[in-house]
Amino acid sequence: MMDGLPLAQRRRAMLTLALAISVSVLGSAVANIALPTIARDLDVTPAASIWVVNAFQIAVMVTLLPCSSLGDIYGYRRVYGIGLAVFTVASLACALATTLPLLTAARILQGLGGAGLMSVNTALVRYIFPRAQLGRGLGFNALVVATSSAVGPSVAAAILSVGSWPWLFAVNVPVGVVALLLLRSLPRTPLSDHGFDLPSALLNAATFGLFIAALDALSHGRGSMLPMLEFAGALAVGVVFVQRQLTLPAPMLPVDLFRRPIFALSVATSICSFVAQSSAYVALPFLLQSVGGISEIGTGLLMTPWPATVAVVAPLSGRLSDRFPAGLLGGIGLAIMTLGLLLVGLLPAHPAWWDVAWRMAMAGAGFSLFQAPNNRLLLSSVPRERSGAGSGMLSTSRLLGQTIGAALVAVCFGLTEIDGVGRGATVALLTGTAFAAVAAVLSSLRLVRAAASD
Repeated sequence: MMDGLPLAQRRRAMLTLALAISVSVLGSAVANIALPTIARDLDVTPAASIWVVNAFQIAVMVTLLPCSSLGDIYGYRRVYGIGLAVFTVASLACALATTLPLLTAARILQGLGGAGLMSVNTALVRYIFPRAQLGRGLGFNALVVATSSAVGPSVAAAILSVGSWPWLFAVNVPVGVVALLLLRSLPRTPLSDHGFDLPSALLNAATFGLFIAALDALSHGRGSMLPMLEFAGALAVGVVFVQRQLTLPAPMLPVDLFRRPIFALSVATSICSFVAQSSAYVALPFLLQSVGGISEIGTGLLMTPWPATVAVVAPLSGRLSDRFPAGLLGGIGLAIMTLGLLLVGLLPAHPAWWDVAWRMAMAGAGFSLFQAPNNRLLLSSVPRERSGAGSGMLSTSRLLGQTIGAALVAVCFGLTEIDGVGRGATVALLTGTAFAAVAAVLSSLRLVRAAASD
């Protein structure tokens, strides 16, 4: 098979991926800011409106690995195209929804389409770029994902300033149609000969569904019994799920790949780094407004140095990952991110704007330096015919880390309620800092494993 696509087709293929993955990532980010408006317009309680967010998140999480398995079986381009079509149609359904049940159902459908996109996205990058330039492709992909996640609230605010909340979903439709027209630029990939394992898909859905429900219950302070029961249920079903995977030649949850230390360390590093990133993104607005005395508009502007630095560093990080060990680049990047988060958490009261900006830029630069090398090493450690499994685990580790990070912030707020929001935000940031430090250590351990295998 050809080692990557010709340059002209490669550019069209990456444009297709960029359009599709940006709307799918934004789909999970833009709804948060509109929840009060949606609750008022649909005449539902704020608590009920949370399902607009939860429905999408749960649908993505429980179907990511099954979609990656389907990609191995039927081809990554086919699964990507179906996911894009479903996401586009579901976006239109969201925009036309007039009741909360209809909107929730449309968001579930949108999540299913988003899972089809996210599950095989990086697997396609592996076939688009030559092996020697894989890091460049993953650097560009990391740029799109990270920037889309970071600018989601700003995009939502801009749309809501000139239109109603249905436009948050309607704007996805023309972008999705353009991406569908460009779909033929994506490469055809080899097909695996194993079948789709429905019992594994159901066990996967139950495991992640119960785990996310437990995190949600814990973050909303619904007593200690319910989340503990849900955690116990997730653990029990998860054990059965893993045991079944051990008997399969091509498991949906790639437990066989976790026997490879580099793969296992890369997944663990990714989860911890995204816990840190999510903790920061959720806690920082509270810290800047309560401790810094900064307005909502000012907070949005001061959050910008992080994604702006990602935009600058991600392409460079991708090129460096083709030349230097991921354990080294990731360890350095995560150490920089750890220091940046620590300095943000230790901000004085009423800081100057530049004092906030450079600390945010440091955290963003460190995170960006880590991401492309980590993704490249993780994907390269997987056989090409199992690229779907590697891609699915990349997206699963990102979403799992972000979900855990957001839940940890809510828990920190609950534990420090007496001391005020500012205290809770600081504790949450320092907790995220600790996860970034753990991620830096895990990344550096890959250097030791690589040296031992030489």
